Amino acid sequence: MKGKIETSLGEVIINPDVIATYAGSVAVECFGIVGMAAVNMKDGLVRLLKRDSLKHGINVSIENNRISLDFHVIVAYGVSISTVADNLIESVKYRLEEFTGMKVEHVRILVEGVRVID
Repeated sequence: MKGKIETSLGEVIINPDVIATYAGSVAVECFGIVGMAAVNMKDGLVRLLKRDSLKHGINVSIENNRISLDFHVIVAYGVSISTVADNLIESVKYRLEEFTGMKVEHVRILVEGVRVID
């Protein structure tokens, strides 16, 4: 479902892919996040996504103009996962609410892997 914002001049419809792309760019700026992950359900393999395909590591659902997000991430080795997750949730929630004008209801972080940063 697409997000819809009513204004006095008409309505604005936001595609979930736009939200996913923006959320992915916010996520990779967060400390401790190496990148977004793509999970191959058939093989159970996880791969790091390139910067231009960040939206594939994020599932967006919109109901009643409330956004719910699932992030599949790879975190840096040696960082506190709970701290990184809290930082990611707060950053994404704040920036998406400012960007879309819609409320972020739920953010779920799925840590798919750990990588050593060179």
